[in-house]
Amino acid sequence: MKNIAEIKEELINNGYVHFLHSPSRVIERNISAEEISEVGRNAILIEDLPNDKYSPSCLLLGFTIDGLPIHI
Repeated sequence: MKNIAEIKEELINNGYVHFLHSPSRVIERNISAEEISEVGRNAILIEDLPNDKYSPSCLLLGFTIDGLPIHI
């Protein structure tokens, strides 16, 4: 499983893959790749789910430069 530093690095460098409902949420909320990158710089782990249904996952919270909170 990836650690939080690796996940944040992927967010910063746009090296992530959207799964399940995230593509539609990004479109609905008009979230840009730049905003996801911004969130990666200051994201904090708020929920660790090592035994999630399909694979280990986690929930992060970060903020864009404009102060918009985004959960990833």
